[in-house]
Amino acid sequence: MRSLREALGQFATGVAVVTTATAGGERAGVTVNSFSSVSLDPPLVLWCLSDRAPSAPVFLRAGRFAVNILAAGQDELSRRFSTPAPDKFAGVDVQATPTGLPMLAGTLATFSCRTVTVHAGGDHHIFVGEVEHHQRSGGEPLLFHSGRYREFASSPAW
Repeated sequence: MRSLREALGQFATGVAVVTTATAGGERAGVTVNSFSSVSLDPPLVLWCLSDRAPSAPVFLRAGRFAVNILAAGQDELSRRFSTPAPDKFAGVDVQATPTGLPMLAGTLATFSCRTVTVHAGGDHHIFVGEVEHHQRSGGEPLLFHSGRYREFASSPAW
């Protein structure tokens, strides 16, 4: 299992924090690197969450989620949302998306989504959502490769 994990770690990924809130106000957030665009028409994205994640029941009940794409230098925010804690949002600059979901400040992009379907995928849930609102800002992405956070090093234009 460790060898497979190390081999999979050779694929560099972006880092995102997926957040949600239920109608009753319960919030949850989790760090993921399993985010992908699925379709532009309709606008669909997907991400994966472990069946064992304490936040899984909240995401399944909420029916909505926001994907916050982290910028270079936001590794502490990534660590916060990847570690179990009673309130991961405490002390974090959070605003509301137009659809009322928790949105983290300073990220490169945010996608507010309505959950369209959830598939079983081994020991994970695969969430597919329709993008209802999105926004982006400039900056460089936070990357994850070989078990470590990395920052994008741009090269001169050709």
